[in-house]
Amino acid sequence: MASADESFDLALAASTLRANGSDVQALLAALVVGLADALGNRIETTLAGGRFRKSHDIASVRIMIGDEHFEAAVDGAQLRCSVSHLSGGIRIRSESLDTDAWITRLVTSLASEAARSDAARRALEHLVIGGNQ
Repeated sequence: MASADESFDLALAASTLRANGSDVQALLAALVVGLADALGNRIETTLAGGRFRKSHDIASVRIMIGDEHFEAAVDGAQLRCSVSHLSGGIRIRSESLDTDAWITRLVTSLASEAARSDAARRALEHLVIGGNQ
């Protein structure tokens, strides 16, 4: 019975992120807000703009969970998403994924780590129930 509840939570978290997927900035903002407190320095955000142009738009985000690095970068109106697997701190493979597959894999990795980590459990809960509740 717990596994059915767990898969429902995963589906809910993934669908919550996908609901923001039509606007890449909204999707990245939802990720950053939903995960920043719980993951701390395991999430890195790069803002758009440059030295002379300040922007609140997110250019890219990298999330480190275990031996996997999830990266999403804004490319026009779309996201370029990839997952890299590291061993001993060295990237041994990287694969490009579409946004839906990337979200599913990210949420699945968070759920797997949530079984071992209170911070990951809080991040997953934040994605599922939101931060204002």
